[in-house]
This record gives sequence, C-alpha cells and structure tokens, in this order.
Amino acid sequence: MAEAAIELIGINKSFGAVRANRDIHLTVEKGTIHGIVGENGAGKSTLMSILYGFYQADSGEIRVNGKPTRIDTPNDAIAAGIGMVHQHFMLVHNFTVLENVILGVEGEALLRASIAKARSELQRLEREYGLTVDPDAIIETLPVGLQQRVEILKALYRGAETLILDEPTGVLTPAEADHLFRILRQLKEQGKTVVLITHKLREIMAVTDNVSVMRQGTMVDTRKTAETTVGELAELMVGRRVLLRVDKGEARPGDFKLVVEGLTVKDTRGVTMVNDVSFGVRAGEIVGIAGVAGNGQSELIEAIAGIRHAVSGRVLLDGKPIEVTGNADPGELREHGLAHVPEDRHHVGLVLAFEENENSILGYHDEAQYLKGAFLDIPAIRRDAAEKIEKYDIRPADCRLKTANFSGGNQQKIVLAREMEQDPGVLIVGQPTRGVDVGAIEFIHKRLIDMRDRGKAVLLVSVELDEIRSLSDRILVMFDGRIVGERGPDATEGELGLLMAGVESKEAAE
Repeated sequence: MAEAAIELIGINKSFGAVRANRDIHLTVEKGTIHGIVGENGAGKSTLMSILYGFYQADSGEIRVNGKPTRIDTPNDAIAAGIGMVHQHFMLVHNFTVLENVILGVEGEALLRASIAKARSELQRLEREYGLTVDPDAIIETLPVGLQQRVEILKALYRGAETLILDEPTGVLTPAEADHLFRILRQLKEQGKTVVLITHKLREIMAVTDNVSVMRQGTMVDTRKTAETTVGELAELMVGRRVLLRVDKGEARPGDFKLVVEGLTVKDTRGVTMVNDVSFGVRAGEIVGIAGVAGNGQSELIEAIAGIRHAVSGRVLLDGKPIEVTGNADPGELREHGLAHVPEDRHHVGLVLAFEENENSILGYHDEAQYLKGAFLDIPAIRRDAAEKIEKYDIRPADCRLKTANFSGGNQQKIVLAREMEQDPGVLIVGQPTRGVDVGAIEFIHKRLIDMRDRGKAVLLVSVELDEIRSLSDRILVMFDGRIVGERGPDATEGELGLLMAGVESKEAAE
C-alpha cells in the first residue's frame, strides 16, 4: 500500500440527535485522486469539514503524513498542508484575483511588498499547474469556472499538499468540468493529493484512483476505481439497485399550455440575453432547453416566471396573455397555475435562515389551507411540511430544522416538493438535479415524468446533456440568446454539442 497522506480513524460526530459520522475509517493515499460519494446527508461534507477544522469530531483521530494531528480550526488544517475548495466559493466579489489569493496571509508589513511577492508566486503556480487567470481581474466579472481556479490557487498559495474539493462541478458547464479534471490530473502528476466529493458517478469513474462510499453516516466500502462500476457504486450508495436511465413511455401531447412569442430580455447591464425567442410547450410533454451556461437560458425562464422583466414579446398561459414586460408578478403567475423551480435555490428558492416548514410554503403562504383567520396556521403548516418530507424523502426528517442545515440536495427537494405539490398546469424547472445524489436524481426524474403523464406542461433547463436527452420529448438549443435548433430526444450528444457551439441547424444535421 502507498504512503498515506491522510488517515481518519474512528471519527464520530453528532448534531443533537443526528449522528452525521459513525466510526469512520478512511485512508487517502499520497499522490492520488480519491473520490468520496454518498447520498445527500450521508455525512461526506461533515467528514471533510472535520478534516478542515470547521467542525471538531466528538471522538477519533486525524493523521497527516502518518503523524497524529490536532485540527481545531481551518488555520490548523492549512498549517498541516490541507486546503479546501468549497461548493459555494469563499471569495470577495469586488476584490481582484490577487487580492483574494493573499487575503489573510499578506505576510508583509507593507501591502505593496506582499502584492509584488504574491504576483510572482501566482505566475509560478499558473505555469506549473495550468491555472491561468488574470491576477488583476475583479472576481465578479469572472465566470464560475475561473472563480473556481482562484479558489484552487488560494489553497496552493497557502502551501496545500492535500486539496479537498466539495462538489466542484455543480456550477460548471461540461467543458469547464473537463478543464477542471485536466487541472486535477496535473496536480496529481506534481505530487499533490486530491479528495473529490461528488454526486456524479461518471466523474468518479473518469478521474479518480480510489473511491469511498458513505451511507447514512457510515463508511460502506473503499474500492479501486478501475475495479468497480457505476452500477455497483450507485447500489452501495443507496443500499438498493438504482435505475440509471429514465424509464418513460411515449408522450401524449395535448393543447399548448405555455406559448412564448418574440420574447426579448436584457440583463442589468443592458446587454440583450434573450433575442426574439418563440416556442410553445404542450400539456403532457417535457420541452428541454440545452445550451452552455450564459447563453440566455437563465434570463429566459426568469422572464417567463415573472422575476425578470422582458423588453418585448409576450407569454400566454392557457391561451391568455400574462404581463412580462412591465408589472410582472410571480404571485399572479402562481395563481394562474405556473410553478417555478429556480436554478439558484439559495438566493431565489429558499430563505436559509428559515425553518424547513416555513420554506415549504413560501409563495403560497396566503392560501386558505395555511391560514386560520388572518394568521398563519402553524400546526397545519408543520403537518403539511411533514407530509412533504416523507413523500420526498427529505433528510433529516425534521421540519423545525433551519434550512441552512440541510445538504444541498435536500434543500433542492424542499423547493421541488413545494412547487410540485401545488399541482401546477405548467412547471418551469431550472437545473433540477444540481448537487443532488444518484438516488435523489432517480426520484426527481420519476416525479417529472409523472407530472408529464398527468397532462402537465414541463419546461426544463439543464446544463446536463444526459438529463436533457433522457427527460425531454423535444429539445430546444440556445446559443447567444437565440434558439438555434430543435431536435428530438434521439439527437446525439455530438449533434447537440454543435448547436450549443453556435453551428446552425442545417450545418449540424450534415
């Protein structure tokens, strides 16, 4: 066996009655990429947070390079050569790349000397690891793929020998994810150790040397990646056989429920993001919108859902025009049977400081079933939330828990349960399985197919081409704010990829 970079021995951690980690044993070999997979709430992030000093274990031991090491804070982890790139980046958006990299480790009495030294070191790291990024760029102007590189540079600048990445591809396009994997392989070749937490089993198979599986707070198994399969890992994760493809019958489309005509939308800078887009979604079908992130999909569904004003065009629900240009009102749209699962659950879908039961009625809190006279009927709201928790397998099963304390995948289920259980005629879903484990993906896909089969119109936006191809009855491809082609579900990934790159329909078909 190779020398161990990290050893976790008998780690236990509880939060009240919830046992997040139970007697965990894990060995990560030096100079390897080690994957950790498990369902949402399996304890993966808690375990890595213990290793990085955010939490302290109730019992157990951490060894770094064979030596027992006490890690009480992130500074202790950094001193031990451990860095972490979080799922939600820890960057100051109005600072430059260079300022973010040195923040907290300036090291010199004069800031100018620190910046000059850091600039030189940053150039060396960029050359050595292929992490090219403009050191003077303001963070908020960079796409998420480059922001992630800054997080990696921060860790390397602080001397990390072991790098933990928590769901690193959850916000990346397929092309950005491929580039990240090239960077990880380069880090490995330079002798670094990488711990990769992800829900995406195909990514595990593509980039890791070893993989450990967690389930309900325990470590189930560790295997050589080359000696296992996606199906075996999925079964280990959820404790049962998992359907890795979408099982659906033929669609039976009816009348148009949602019609978009000549919609044009600009962003806050005045840049046209959606350019004269027209399409329709019928009852009993799923229409998927594919495209590289940033080509107008987000602005399109926000305008239809009433949370962003359109410049021109119109939207029809059941043949009736709705206001989308001046006084768009998401509440009014909900009353007309349109539900929206937003792409960004943290900033748009949830109030993280609220309890789960409070989030489970957001937007619908003035409905009679949640009221007692002029006041909220709290017992009724909590009973309703408990029913949704059971139906959607939300973990932990505690409707009084603050929503911030649920894993990302379970937060997503809270939003899905809230919107789907209103039985809308039209459902708009943005990135439905972002940051969601394989068992929950199977569940969410079945729910979407069930809604289609009950005659609902579903508009789906996802950067996951496999998801678009598996779920959609028709696929629209967006590029530079326009729909550049329509395809059926049998379209190949290559054909869709050409359209996503801006190759027009006629050329892509040749």
